Amino acid sequence: MGQVSLRGIRKSFGKTDVINGIDLEVRDGEFLVFVGPSGCGKSTMLRMIAGLETISSGELQIDGRRANELRPSDRGAAMVFQTYALYPHMTVAENMGFSLQMSGVSKASRQLQVGRIAEVLHITELLDRFPKDLSGGQRQRVAIGRAIVRKPKVFLFDEPLSNLDAALRVTMRIELSRLHKELGTTMIYVTHDQVEAMTLGDRIAVFHKGQIAQLGAPMDLYNRPANEFVAGFLGAPRINLIDCPKPGAAAPHQALWEALKAPSGACRTGLRPEHLQLVPEGTGIPAKVELAEHLGDASIIHLRVEGVSELLCAKVGVGHSRIATGQAVGLAPDASWSLAFDAVTRLLA
Repeated sequence: MGQVSLRGIRKSFGKTDVINGIDLEVRDGEFLVFVGPSGCGKSTMLRMIAGLETISSGELQIDGRRANELRPSDRGAAMVFQTYALYPHMTVAENMGFSLQMSGVSKASRQLQVGRIAEVLHITELLDRFPKDLSGGQRQRVAIGRAIVRKPKVFLFDEPLSNLDAALRVTMRIELSRLHKELGTTMIYVTHDQVEAMTLGDRIAVFHKGQIAQLGAPMDLYNRPANEFVAGFLGAPRINLIDCPKPGAAAPHQALWEALKAPSGACRTGLRPEHLQLVPEGTGIPAKVELAEHLGDASIIHLRVEGVSELLCAKVGVGHSRIATGQAVGLAPDASWSLAFDAVTRLLA
């Protein structure tokens, strides 16, 4: 079992509140991702679960047992750090088996358990090497193996892929997803990378200013964000946000607002770049291309619409690869995907 319950959790450093009363039930066996910008409280929350930070108030339960005062080693949680935290003077096998050695497990049993985990992580050939002889991805596998060998109830990951290059991050995401399916153990994963959050999590908790702005399945949060913050944080390129035009606003701005079919009470509308299509000049809503980024499989087109304060972004297919900076085009927004927000940035039904 690996259920984690957070009830009214708060954390303060002096007079500074970092976590402002979080209630959360982490399901047994799920992969839950904490995501949010730097300073939002997600890593502090993870460290409180691990026992590396004290809880100012509220209650933490792991499998129904109060854990606030338990030592980190008694909580049944294993943490994987961003910096790997391997012992440089120990081999891979010794690093992975160290916690077993400290628990009095025999050498033969340690070797057997470490060998099995090394097979799962595809690092058997590395067992006799030292950390200095490993790549970043290999070191991270060793750090994960060191956590697995303890057979924890809960795995805690604190931005474990942030030190890796882009290609290796993709590979490790696949490996982590595979590992979760194979082990079936509860995993709580902290990241500021919304791509990692969307691709790894069964559910995502979006943190903002020490609170959870929204909790749910990745595509539910993407398609029905609770507020402008969640809408803007999830998705790359970023969602287009258009202010309600004021009286006397430029005709293109007014036309765009009307095309998005915003309901009464809306102060801003949001439309994701993939739902903003380009049409020939003279049709649709007039716009000018400020920048065209051609990526091979798609193009990201940044556009200026008269009266709209910020550039709009359209993500289009390879058929638009000849679009150039300075070109005049038309826009055709798909209003069925439009999101409307009220004066306090909440999503309107």
